[in-house]
Amino acid sequence: MAEPGAAATREAFRDALVSLMEVDERLVCIDTDSGLFKDVDFGAAAERYVNIGIAEANLMGMAAGLAASGRLPFVNTMAGFAATRVLEQVKLDLAYNALPVRIAATHSGLSAGHFGPTHHSLEDLAVMRTLPNMTVLVPADAAQTASLVTQSVDLPGPVYLRLGRKATSPVEAEPPVVGRLQCLRPGEDAVVVAAGPLPVLAAVEAAEELGAEGISAAVLNAHTIKPFDAATLVDAVTDAQLVVTVEDHWRTGGLGATVAETLAELEPRRVLRVGVPDTFAKTVGGHEFLLRHYGVHAGAITECVLRELGGARCDDHHEERRSQRDLDLPRVRP
Repeated sequence: MAEPGAAATREAFRDALVSLMEVDERLVCIDTDSGLFKDVDFGAAAERYVNIGIAEANLMGMAAGLAASGRLPFVNTMAGFAATRVLEQVKLDLAYNALPVRIAATHSGLSAGHFGPTHHSLEDLAVMRTLPNMTVLVPADAAQTASLVTQSVDLPGPVYLRLGRKATSPVEAEPPVVGRLQCLRPGEDAVVVAAGPLPVLAAVEAAEELGAEGISAAVLNAHTIKPFDAATLVDAVTDAQLVVTVEDHWRTGGLGATVAETLAELEPRRVLRVGVPDTFAKTVGGHEFLLRHYGVHAGAITECVLRELGGARCDDHHEERRSQRDLDLPRVRP
């Protein structure tokens, strides 16, 4: 359950964009009847907000034309539509021409769980990171979203901003920097790399659980999938025996593939991927319920690491704890 101070990344995007539009006349917001901007006061920028209705292909074509004319469009639609329904337009109109269009993709992963597989987006990272010229951002909370939206204004080419639906708890971290992995917890035995609000929170929780078992696990927040920070990852795994990736995405093609490909070339390590298995999520439920149902949660991360690294280390740790308990127990005479 979200903590006090929790907020939705899509709403953080909206608020940040409205503020930016007030001071930068290049910015244009194109909406697809999403309801996200209902009753929003754009002030002097009101004429630069356009709701074109549910017409995603037109959305990308219009944005491309505006970008080619010197504007900086932010387009708003669901992730499942942006990554699949209008992939041709994203590929040819935006990526091919390296046009500065920012795609705000809401309801990513399983966050639209109640809508079913037609609205789930478990393939979008795999799709978007393969497109040349595309920057792919996955903020871990509302504060990171606002920061990355602001930073995106100065980035070249198109940007894919992966957003959720409902409020999630904040992550304790410094402001993110596009293109740099963010270390949330140090550790030497294993490295857990996560992307997105709930996976990052699960990774932090798992690291705490592993610490209690005598295993030191680092946690890296991969808020930028492309360009990916290979140097920081390689440094982080220098002494680690295992790398675990965590994502609200199919295990294929997303963060797990990015990390595995990077390490295979630069610093080979065993990589285990915690993500949605190779199946459509036909079970109906909320976001957290579905992630747990399909094995994306802190317990699954902990189990992965313990299974691979537990062995003698954990046996020794438990023996130490048992010995300490024995010392603390009162002696009973026979």
